[in-house]
Amino acid sequence: MRSRNQHDRLVARVPAALSDLLGVVAEDIVALGNQRPTPGGAPDLVMQWGGHTFVVECRLSGTTGSVAPSVERVRRYARALGVHAVPVVAVPYMGEVGRSLCEQAEVGWLDMSGNGAIAATGLRVRVEGRPNRFKRPGRPADVFAPKSSRVVRWLLMHPDEGWAQRALAQATGVDEGHLSRLVARLEENQFLVRGDERAVRVRSPNLLLDAWREAYSFDKHEIVKGHIPTRSAEALLRELASRLSRLGVRYAATGLSAAWLISHFAGFRTMTMYLAHAVADELFGDLGWRPEERGANVWLVVPNDEGVFQGVAEFNEIPCVHPVQVYLDLKGHPERAPEAAERLRAELLTWRGHGG
Repeated sequence: MRSRNQHDRLVARVPAALSDLLGVVAEDIVALGNQRPTPGGAPDLVMQWGGHTFVVECRLSGTTGSVAPSVERVRRYARALGVHAVPVVAVPYMGEVGRSLCEQAEVGWLDMSGNGAIAATGLRVRVEGRPNRFKRPGRPADVFAPKSSRVVRWLLMHPDEGWAQRALAQATGVDEGHLSRLVARLEENQFLVRGDERAVRVRSPNLLLDAWREAYSFDKHEIVKGHIPTRSAEALLRELASRLSRLGVRYAATGLSAAWLISHFAGFRTMTMYLAHAVADELFGDLGWRPEERGANVWLVVPNDEGVFQGVAEFNEIPCVHPVQVYLDLKGHPERAPEAAERLRAELLTWRGHGG
């Protein structure tokens, strides 16, 4: 009932949000009455202004998992109403990937925070950069929470396989009760499909990875930054790897150093290692280690969940986290991290033949 009321309030706010976006008075926008349902349902709103008919689908979240299924649905509604109807998705605040999904599908979007982009014959409007007015304190439970993300990572690592829930629980170390609720949420967001014998697999690996990256924050891990004098980032990487091995500390490279090891992307300065547990500064003291934020060239990271070590493999004799994890972590790195992420994705995370 609560979500129904929230949805109704969102629908009621859309005409005013559309008038603000278009820069017209609200009275000039005419809301039409109930529309004849299509086989897939009926739009939340149909409005007219300036010779344009806007067909609107309202969602309570602007995340990828919420927006993606709405895009095709609102396009279908618009086609059913006529060739001049303009499909629009409305949310409280539209995320970056949600905007991209709408624009790739030539669907307009607007949010209640004052942002939007709508294009039609004789009409082109875009407003961006206004802050999210609907942020909530704390971090709500979601499908990309640290422990839950073990399941997402595992499914992206095995996109060709269907998984029974018990087998998925055993593979990821997530208890079956939590896993059952998580799978239900992933299905609700249309990230999963069920095949033979109710086994689940990823519907669209690219979409799921986009959604995870949108929600991901590298800063949620425990990060200690420091500087070690060196003439070669590669030499330092190998020295630290060797020392951690001798100490018996479980570790794996990520970020720019891992991108270099895996895809031979351009050189790096910042070296990042996941460690299974914290280590004392004294262990690196003879290397000239000094903790510092500015000028740091070494990031030692204790993850918020051990799932980051899923799929660790050696590249050039150094353990690296799986390319999925490297790609996510590059979001929080400096230097040429955006280019490194693009290179990694283009070479290793394409998933062609899996529905995008």
